[in-house]
Amino acid sequence: MNNKLSKRDILFMSFMLFSMLFGAGNLIFPAYLGQAAGENVWQAVAGFIISDAGLSVLAFIAIAKSGTFDHLINRVHPIFALLFPMAIYLSIGPGLAIPRAGSLAFEMGVKPFLPNAFATSPIALLIYTVVFFGVVFWFAKSPNKLVERFGKLLTPSLLILIVIVFIKALFTDLPSFKEATLTYKDNPISQGFLDGYQTMDAICALIYGIVFTNIFRSKKVTDQSLQVKYLAIFGVICGLILTGCYLIISYLGASAAIPGEVEHGAVVLSTVLNQLFGQGGTIVLGLIFTLACLSVCIGLITSCAEFFSTVFPKLSYIKWAIILCLASGFVANLGLAQILKVSVPILSLVYPMAIAIIVLGLVHERLPFKERPVYFMTISLVGLFTLVEVMNTTFLNGSLSELLSNVPLQTMGFGWVIPGFIGFAIGSIYEKFTFNKNASI
Repeated sequence: MNNKLSKRDILFMSFMLFSMLFGAGNLIFPAYLGQAAGENVWQAVAGFIISDAGLSVLAFIAIAKSGTFDHLINRVHPIFALLFPMAIYLSIGPGLAIPRAGSLAFEMGVKPFLPNAFATSPIALLIYTVVFFGVVFWFAKSPNKLVERFGKLLTPSLLILIVIVFIKALFTDLPSFKEATLTYKDNPISQGFLDGYQTMDAICALIYGIVFTNIFRSKKVTDQSLQVKYLAIFGVICGLILTGCYLIISYLGASAAIPGEVEHGAVVLSTVLNQLFGQGGTIVLGLIFTLACLSVCIGLITSCAEFFSTVFPKLSYIKWAIILCLASGFVANLGLAQILKVSVPILSLVYPMAIAIIVLGLVHERLPFKERPVYFMTISLVGLFTLVEVMNTTFLNGSLSELLSNVPLQTMGFGWVIPGFIGFAIGSIYEKFTFNKNASI
């Protein structure tokens, strides 16, 4: 028997996907973008929306068309199919995304209300992370109840708070947008696109399919074409909600009156909400951050625990959820500054390969050659180029920058595109000759 989802189920699952994607980075990065881009905010946020919401929707559709994430990445190579998901799950899990969300929830949701001496003490963050990840575990321990908890509680609450802030901003005389700074002056769209990497939503969308697969199973939706249709609908609705939120947050960021440059978007949001609500703005911002960070941590713990319990079945889902919560809490106590410091090189390496995988998955049915060489060569050259680029910026102090600048699109941050096309061409040529040789035997 094959069931269908009701309109209410579709809406709640779309809300659930939004909550699983919309976390700390989705608040601080568009806010910083708005402040830095200033008068060019709309061009910059357009690039950000394409990179974040657009790629997330395409990733979800690519997985739906491929059947599973495992099926898609196995087209590259079995070793890649083992290592790449591990890199993704570790970066979006206890290694980066979850601790970042937990640390930001403390910085913005609790720290402003604590006595200064206690707020700066490591004990304060330790106590908070124990409580925070305890709540995360309570939500994540029953993944079959996530739709109800996200759809009825977390997502509506978060969206209502964001809409209230926006309505208040419309009726408040905020400062005009200032002149664009940094690369937002010359390349606002491409810089906005690169900023979208920081939210990690596209790579999160790649691996969230495992959660929805289990939900389909529990609701007895067994028809694969129907699952593909539903996943595409979830992605589009979620993408539209994300787009609306980014337009609001970047507008607020551009409206914040801050002299000079700022370190990150949390300062921008604090400033603009203080302009709108006075001291009460700290409370509103704290609620928004706490709900967003809580939602995304629940989604990530759930996905990571289901992945690791599949790869290493000796430990159950519950045990993996406990391990991931403990590990994430430990890393969160290293502090926000340390966590953010390692995010750029990791994401700069993973994201281009993820984008290439998404594109190949979307056009797979139209490819003249669908076998491994096309996937393998494309991903290999994209990965090799981005590895050299990351090594150059992280360890070699830019000594290769002049050489790399000769690659087309490199100055805009997309130098990996040309190696990707070259890899695709090499794979196609190899496969064509192999196919003709086998056909003539």
